[in-house]
Amino acid sequence: MSGLSDLSLVEAADKVASGEVTSAALLEACLARLDAVNPAINAVIWLDRARARAAAADADAAVKAGGKLGKLHGVPLAHKDMYYQAGLPATCGSAIRRDFVPDYTCTVVERMAAAGAYSFGGLNMAEFAQNPTGHNRAFGDCHNPWNLPHITGGSSSGSGAAVAAGAVYASLGSDTGGSIRLPASACGVTGLKPTQTRVSRYGVMPLSFSHDNVGPLARTARDCARLLGVIAGHDPRDPTSAHNAVPDYEAALDGDLRGVRIGVPTNALLPSADAPVRAAIEAALRVLEGRGAVLVPIELPYMAEISAYGGIVSRVEGGAIHARWMRERAQDYAQHLSGRIYPGLAIPGTYYVESLARRGPVLRAFAAEVFGAVDLIATPTIPTVLPTLADTDIDNGPAGAEQRFLAVSINTRPFNYLGLPAISAPCGFDPNGCPIGLQLAGRPFAEARLFQAVDAYQRDTAFHAMRPAVAAA
Repeated sequence: MSGLSDLSLVEAADKVASGEVTSAALLEACLARLDAVNPAINAVIWLDRARARAAAADADAAVKAGGKLGKLHGVPLAHKDMYYQAGLPATCGSAIRRDFVPDYTCTVVERMAAAGAYSFGGLNMAEFAQNPTGHNRAFGDCHNPWNLPHITGGSSSGSGAAVAAGAVYASLGSDTGGSIRLPASACGVTGLKPTQTRVSRYGVMPLSFSHDNVGPLARTARDCARLLGVIAGHDPRDPTSAHNAVPDYEAALDGDLRGVRIGVPTNALLPSADAPVRAAIEAALRVLEGRGAVLVPIELPYMAEISAYGGIVSRVEGGAIHARWMRERAQDYAQHLSGRIYPGLAIPGTYYVESLARRGPVLRAFAAEVFGAVDLIATPTIPTVLPTLADTDIDNGPAGAEQRFLAVSINTRPFNYLGLPAISAPCGFDPNGCPIGLQLAGRPFAEARLFQAVDAYQRDTAFHAMRPAVAAA
């Protein structure tokens, strides 16, 4: 039974479709693994076993009936607990929404259901998706399955931990400053932040209207490609979603990187990385080079402006979303969250408007200089050796905690302001046995190229197939 939970999402879906495995067997394998590992990693906020078992029975009946099956048919999934599903909890990782039950379902969950998948639970997350570590005062901190005292990355902490531990085949996270890529890196799985507007955000808890993204965490690039192919595309209920056609992402996975130019930053994101992290990235780049990629040193422009403008946008928009609760229920927020929201209420509107107005010109200038010379940018996802939960607990004030806390997401935040797609894939381990992530970023709507590069890397390496010791429980 436990072997079934270690399948990739694509393997699981294909085995159900062929009749080799039942959806019910997949579900029970995931639940058994979850029961074994969750006391240690605290990845789950709620489960609905009865509803999931009924969905699995329906999926198996559909296979026997011989009808047309969707690309995710019979695959049990669980998501970050901020995806609204009618009649099910959506705590948003917070005390304020502990008892919130929406009466409608978000577009992305509807699309996955139409493709045959079903949900069995809500996964732990940072409170209101606002920290990069996995701390959570309301539901308890999420723990890294590779080394329990260490951070999982956030804010999609439960998603990263549950996928890494083999308790779920894939999970939707959200990414406003790195919240898909950071847990993917820290937990040793693959996670994609799509191009801004690529995926509908209707029915998903907002954090920053201009920076929020919906995307997958899974075990392989192919898994993420299949999921994105299902959830991407315009949604009339989200007028910000793009009208661009959705390509066949899996068709791009040919392993051939000949002529693909990968930019290696010389001035930011890579040079300051800790030595073990930099060594892992350099080794990963050699693997990509072996597949035909061309490595190109490149200076990344406008990084100071991107950081400043992005910080203003995310803080003001977060402040606007939480203003009423901050007035009425300030005691229900963790200190570090209050410390982030309050400054957003004090930033002048002129600064916010300027930051939004400069976004397009900065993106065009950045793209012209960078993507005129390269196809992808390679950086560490997290530039430091992975810290512990205690070391980054800024609410309780250990020396240097704030600096370590902020350093976690320094390499991911720029791509949210720019709206560019970026992916993290496991590429090694630090001296504490915690995963290291390779981040690749591309031009707008270049998700197929990102999947192609990571899939090629995963053909020649085994980091994505490794499982933490806790998964053997």
